[in-house]
Amino acid sequence: MALEQRLSVRMSQRLIMTPSLQQAIKLLQMSKLELVDEIQQELTENPVLEEAVEEAPVAERTETEAAPVDAPGSVDSPDAETRDPFEDIDYESYFQDVEGSYVPRTPIETGESLPSFENTLAERQDLAGHLIWQLDMSATTERAKEIGRAIIGNLNEDGYLRATVEELQAMGGFSQDEVRQTLAMIQELDPVGVAASDLVECLTIQLRHLGEEGSPAEAIVRHHMDKLQNKRYKELAEVLGLPMDDLLAEIEIIKGLDPRPGQKYNVESSRYVVPDVYVVKIDNDYQILLNEEGLPRLRISPVYRRMVERGGRDTAPADAKEYVRNKLRSAFRLIKSLEERQRTIYKVAVSIVKHQRDFLDYGIERMRPLVLKDVADDIGMHESTVSRVVNNKYMHTHRGLFELRFFFHSGIASAHGGDNVSSLTVKERIRKIVSAEDGKRPLSDAAIVKVLLGEGLQIARRTVAKYREELKIPSSGSRKAGTF
Repeated sequence: MALEQRLSVRMSQRLIMTPSLQQAIKLLQMSKLELVDEIQQELTENPVLEEAVEEAPVAERTETEAAPVDAPGSVDSPDAETRDPFEDIDYESYFQDVEGSYVPRTPIETGESLPSFENTLAERQDLAGHLIWQLDMSATTERAKEIGRAIIGNLNEDGYLRATVEELQAMGGFSQDEVRQTLAMIQELDPVGVAASDLVECLTIQLRHLGEEGSPAEAIVRHHMDKLQNKRYKELAEVLGLPMDDLLAEIEIIKGLDPRPGQKYNVESSRYVVPDVYVVKIDNDYQILLNEEGLPRLRISPVYRRMVERGGRDTAPADAKEYVRNKLRSAFRLIKSLEERQRTIYKVAVSIVKHQRDFLDYGIERMRPLVLKDVADDIGMHESTVSRVVNNKYMHTHRGLFELRFFFHSGIASAHGGDNVSSLTVKERIRKIVSAEDGKRPLSDAAIVKVLLGEGLQIARRTVAKYREELKIPSSGSRKAGTF
């Protein structure tokens, strides 16, 4: 078969992400803290951008500042009729035009304050660091310290050992006796019970530390954990030959043990949530205020703008002029994207408040079912845009601080053909039903279904079980008090 080269013309449609579209999407899904970092990075890298000084005199602002959102050619000058040097800047439009406006730079007084500077300096020691510090003081030889570090390096976040003695032995050519001796030493360090292989060993080590070795409590932990977990106290008392009062005393000792000794040393970095939107109730209406506190106000540097406006009269090299023009395009794109981001967040917040006004007025039991498509249709945007807006954004209301995604929930059909009810409302009803039940006769999932049906909520038993597990409510058998 002969090979040959040919030229052909073909038409096709492709979605091309312009720089403006890419930047708009990137900024839209950022949280407020991430956005501040991104703006500071742009201010560092782009000499054309600068932060506006709001305290500047009025005369100076009038002379030097150019509103970045004004259309090209709106600058008053003697050459207003000449060709504007920014005409070639292409402003791609990703968001649709919107009606109305939001009030920028509104000072928000919440009465809350950030933690003191001193409280942000201290960093809690993690489990590994805490154990290594004790190991260095307890181990008498470098070999024991080496084995101890190998053991500590194989602990999970709960403090359990996830490597066998044989695996630890193979890591450094240690003997089994050396590994076992060092392991026993680490298990006696603080927190007691760390480096155990399972729950039974962890609790047994703690009982031994309390002087309960050989006690009925140890027998329960070693041989009858299934009966303890299922609250089969009567059967347990018969097996151990203990009066019920003595058995309950032993159970209280076990309840005081820590099944996850390493958990309290887990270091979780503090993540401060900064509201993006404040909802303030004034008279009988809700006002939406965007939180722009801390966001730098950007403008184009007058120095670089005049440099471009001089055009051909400037003796600067051509590559320098092109560099400045590219940075100007980048700066305009950023300022435009920031304004569109704030405008879009405002529109989504207004729509959420409109749909969930009953929740704001009466509480969680009046939460309405809401999906992204409802808000997208309301504001005339695509669902993907709404999804990016509600990601990592928070709304502060008089009922608390909520992530925007909190307001979106599926609906449960009403038994009487009325409006659907939010799944969050159903969970709240299940929680209240369980909290009000008789502890000696807890309601089963089927019984909860009947209660909800009597309230007009048609829901399947497996759905009740699913919601109950999400609420971390045990089953009726585990909730039953005094199973003797």
